[in-house]
Amino acid sequence: MSESSKLAQGFWDLSLHQPEKLAIRFGMPGQTEDFDFAKFWRRVERVTGHLQVTHGLKLGQRVAWLGLNHELQLVTLVACARLGLIFMPLNFRLAVAELQVVLQDAKPSILIHDEWHANAVVTLASDVPQSCRLESLITTSSAKNLALPAVDDGLDVLLVYTSGTTGLPKGAVHSQAALLANAKASDEAHGFKPTDIVLSTLPLFHVGGLCIQTLPALLAGVSVHLQPRFDASAWLTGVSQGELAQRPTLSLLVPATMRAVLDHAQWPSLDLQSLRGIMAGSSTLPEAYLEKFHERGVPVGQIYGSTETGPVSVILKFQDAIQRMGFAGWPHANLELQLRNSEGHVVNQGETGEVCVRGPNVMRGYWLATSQAAGEGLKDGWFHTGDMGYLDATGCLQIVGRNKDMIISGGENIYPAEIENALATFPGLLECAVVGLPDERWGEVPVLALVRALTAEGRQLSETAVKAHLEAKIARFKLPRRVVFREELPKSALGKVQKPILQQQLMALNS
Repeated sequence: MSESSKLAQGFWDLSLHQPEKLAIRFGMPGQTEDFDFAKFWRRVERVTGHLQVTHGLKLGQRVAWLGLNHELQLVTLVACARLGLIFMPLNFRLAVAELQVVLQDAKPSILIHDEWHANAVVTLASDVPQSCRLESLITTSSAKNLALPAVDDGLDVLLVYTSGTTGLPKGAVHSQAALLANAKASDEAHGFKPTDIVLSTLPLFHVGGLCIQTLPALLAGVSVHLQPRFDASAWLTGVSQGELAQRPTLSLLVPATMRAVLDHAQWPSLDLQSLRGIMAGSSTLPEAYLEKFHERGVPVGQIYGSTETGPVSVILKFQDAIQRMGFAGWPHANLELQLRNSEGHVVNQGETGEVCVRGPNVMRGYWLATSQAAGEGLKDGWFHTGDMGYLDATGCLQIVGRNKDMIISGGENIYPAEIENALATFPGLLECAVVGLPDERWGEVPVLALVRALTAEGRQLSETAVKAHLEAKIARFKLPRRVVFREELPKSALGKVQKPILQQQLMALNS
């Protein structure tokens, strides 16, 4: 048998060459179900039949998915690759009205969902022709006598919408070839071993959760422990309990989940010896977080990228993690990277510029590209990330902030990430963010919004103490002119602060 889809062929080969090896262990600790590579492929065949025969889906149509992480989510992606369909995982944290915007843009032919989102699907019924519960994918289908279309790796297979922090969400389109190229880049970053086990807890509706480790690991024949959602207790249990050889060796965290793990009461005592490394998916990481993992003997590497870049673009391998702490790393072998100034010219080594990348795992473009904004990021194959950074003498990339986040105060450039990182482990502070607000004298000034921790130290936290701490760490012109205490900060699906919204909220306080 031969699959015309190279992505699907990879899983077919694994089902032949290592059929009994664990592919996915799905569920929360103590409530798991195992699927070896042979069973995984049988489920791919059944879902393929369901989509083609039961629902009559054809080449190029979109398959939307709304639900928590599930092993069938990965199975369905592979089935879509076989049929030349486009899989589009939806952000289940969006409001129904926001989901409607996405569905009306992408016009999927079917919406697959779990039980937790059945009520939302009732409201969304008018925006999609068909819907079904995920369980029906394997209970009402047949894998026999299917007429699979000819599929090449240039066909689109994944449509992922951005969080829409700066406007309406835009759908990044990735081909099968791009997913395979991204998997190769991920393998370069991790150096996957046959004995590796990946603990996957971040949402698969985001390319970070799906494509930094989970899908690349499976394509490399590596076992994945997939949890429906992130929970700090479940994550710590997953990496510390059971026979050592059966525990995860790799996992992926973002700053918000790192903080949750570090703040957990069991963090200091649990056994983490199975972990050979954690990858962090974020542009900037508080060094204080990294140090705490390194103290436990767990190096924290980094994957820098975005929804539009696959996302694996720049990688900091585990062996470089301690020496290059705070850096994003170096481009993967098949990626071109340039730093450009506002005029589009490449800057000199050591100078700050916008990070621009080009490579085989960068998106083909935005879905339909119906708006001017949709075409702004990709120019001549180069994706303009909006992140600002510089390269050291070795070509190692350091991210200093977003170009739209940069504050120009009295002619001085201030990058909020520098201020935020200086406060990463300040006692009594749960989280913080810096934005620029208009100022008659200086043009704009940095304003710090922070959330107190629910502790005695948090209750005693004062503006005076925060400013005194910062004065010892950053230049005076960078100091926030105001400190605003908030109950919470507006966030995206992966816990990233939505600064445009925060900026609007703070400006409203001044009006």
